[in-house]
Amino acid sequence: MWVMQAGSQDIEKGWIAYTSNRGGSYDIWLYQLNGGLNSRITDGMGMEFSVPYWAPDNSKIAFIGVNNVVFVLDIATRAIARIDQIEPYTLLDWSPDSRSLVYVKNGRIMIYDTFTHRSYFLLEVGARDAQWFPSGKELIFAAPDINGNTQIYRIRTDGSNRRQITRNTGGPLHQLRISPDGKFALYTFPGASISLISVVNLETGATNTLAGGSLSKNYFPAWSPDSQNIAYSATEFKEPTYYSHIQIDSFMGNHQRTITISNCFSTPVDWSPDGKKIAYLSGCTNAERASQLWIVDISEQRPVYLLNGGQMTALQWSPKIRRPPHYTFTSFIYMVSFPYPANWSQVSEERYEGPDGFFQVSAISGSEDISDVCSSEAYHPLMPYGSSPMVIQTSIQHQDACFIYPSADQPPEMNQQAALIVRYPRPVQIGGTYYNYFILYADVNHIRSIGGRLTFIQ
Repeated sequence: MWVMQAGSQDIEKGWIAYTSNRGGSYDIWLYQLNGGLNSRITDGMGMEFSVPYWAPDNSKIAFIGVNNVVFVLDIATRAIARIDQIEPYTLLDWSPDSRSLVYVKNGRIMIYDTFTHRSYFLLEVGARDAQWFPSGKELIFAAPDINGNTQIYRIRTDGSNRRQITRNTGGPLHQLRISPDGKFALYTFPGASISLISVVNLETGATNTLAGGSLSKNYFPAWSPDSQNIAYSATEFKEPTYYSHIQIDSFMGNHQRTITISNCFSTPVDWSPDGKKIAYLSGCTNAERASQLWIVDISEQRPVYLLNGGQMTALQWSPKIRRPPHYTFTSFIYMVSFPYPANWSQVSEERYEGPDGFFQVSAISGSEDISDVCSSEAYHPLMPYGSSPMVIQTSIQHQDACFIYPSADQPPEMNQQAALIVRYPRPVQIGGTYYNYFILYADVNHIRSIGGRLTFIQ
């Protein structure tokens, strides 16, 4: 079910999402790096353990919140989907195309399509920390072998070609994280009181261990965007209290540097999209949690205070958007404009096609109730979207809209066609007829990215 909440944000300039109870209850907040705007984007849905996970295209944030529910928040529309209920602290990972989530639940690796709200699973007893390879065709995860030692595996998303990467004999491994280029993975071992960081080559299985801090308490390791370095929190002690060094090291472990200090026992860290800064938490008093958000420039090693208030438990910097080249379609007949992939070609005045998809534009007349219009299109007697399509109400350019996603039994000749219906700000005359709704047809893999950037020509 989708719950609509008003508001929108421009996230192109960079944001840090963080978890805080500064509003009274734990929620997800956004801090804008350029301008200092600080806003709460959920209302009583977070928990102390909630971690915000950005989709690669910055369009959504996933997190585990109240009642252990997995929520997916659409940044532009503020629509929130409740998709599952899982254990706290479970890792959530977005597919490279920002469409699907992978996570572990009850010994199953779940793959959930956030567009169609359908899922399937791969049975892997004891699995955890499931993540995508950059190809989007394979997953990495950790699971115990027959001797109880944690090993790292890779598997195709259809469950085939399962391969063991490590030959670990030392017990459990934790916090498995794949590098952005998919060539390496880091993990911590053996536990919490002693926590070392190792890196494994995913092709050869060769491993090396970083030196880390003097107390061997190294937490929250995070890969740099270029996969060359790892940042982490290294706990230290000076009478009468613990604190932490924010350190970075190369993945080979031969270039350790302390960048700054937090007065917390440990702190989550994350890299800026350009790899030049690190965000972290500080402001701990006695045994209390962090209350301050900071960033530090790596080259200058100069920390910058951003904000404080309440208790903060997690953070994540919005990733750099890597959009493929595109052209802009503009129609003064249908009075709309939107981007489309640059390798698609025009086949008619209303239709463009490419090797990986298509779009077609049209207009329709209908009742004032958009739900009736969407239902009529989705459940047409000829079943162009299959027998049980998914209709999701939303808004585009502040106008009522809905996405229609096909069911699995959609006729093959429809080429995975989905649709977006949007109410015109004012009825548009085409020929001798006035139309009050614009409709965009596109393949299911592009309907969201194209339709979400649609604008009306005034």
